[in-house]
Amino acid sequence: MGDLDLLNRMAARQGGVVTAVQALAAGFSRDQIRHLARSGRWIRVARGCFVPAPELDVGTLRLARIRAAVRSLGPGAVVVLHTAAEMHRISGVRAAPAIHVSVPVDCPRPQRLTDPDLVVHQLTLNEADVISLAGTSVTTPIRTVADVILRVDRYPAVCLLDSALNRRLLTEADLSAIPALLAGRRGAVAARRCLAEADGRAQSPLETRTRLRCVDGGVPPEALQLEVRDEDGYLLGIGDLGWRRARVIAEADGKDPHRTPQAVYEDRFRQNRLVNAGWVVLRFTWSDTLRPDYIPETVKQALRHR
Repeated sequence: MGDLDLLNRMAARQGGVVTAVQALAAGFSRDQIRHLARSGRWIRVARGCFVPAPELDVGTLRLARIRAAVRSLGPGAVVVLHTAAEMHRISGVRAAPAIHVSVPVDCPRPQRLTDPDLVVHQLTLNEADVISLAGTSVTTPIRTVADVILRVDRYPAVCLLDSALNRRLLTEADLSAIPALLAGRRGAVAARRCLAEADGRAQSPLETRTRLRCVDGGVPPEALQLEVRDEDGYLLGIGDLGWRRARVIAEADGKDPHRTPQAVYEDRFRQNRLVNAGWVVLRFTWSDTLRPDYIPETVKQALRHR
């Protein structure tokens, strides 16, 4: 058997991935490599690329697959579109197994791909459009956002913009620069309209979708991340969306942040303080945003009663 410690050290320097060539250099035979892959002790992430530590978490394995896909396409390959947004941790678009990679326009597009999830593009990219992220070439946040909002509908586009702003991967100045990246490209008109709706105060795609439903239903929120204080200035709570004059708050309850017992306790404690101070607290989930009329009609009814 080859030198597994040496191979693991190589993998640690390369995001968990090693190549068959490196395994051979570490003393493994081709038969041993095939046996380790077939037995599941090594995970094959691309042609000639393996992860020799299958106990890695799902996120690390996903990153290893992306790196392997880029490496398999040779020099000049760059992670783009939804996969680039994933690597920047910009949320808002639906997660998918596809790995989007662009190869230089002056190179022949590969005809046979060993990874069925690999999608190869040939985008015209400048040097300023690409950065190294975790050792892999990826489009910059601004270029990534510009490319993706051209290809998705309004709701995921605004969610993506909000997320990038909230994570401070984009600035207001960057928003002003994006139209130049959209000029002359299919979908540019709709994408520019999405820029006008972006708001970095939204802390999740669910908050963005809830806000857009209210806007479309004719009850745009008066404030986001509304601070509610008592007469002594004590902070009672912060509402995701608020209508201050009517004392109405709308909360977007995502599954992950609100599922622990501690989170449930804190939500109820905060809500009781707000209700006792004379506020109405409405709570909405992701499934509620799939019904165009439900959220705005519920808000309208609360505003009328106030």
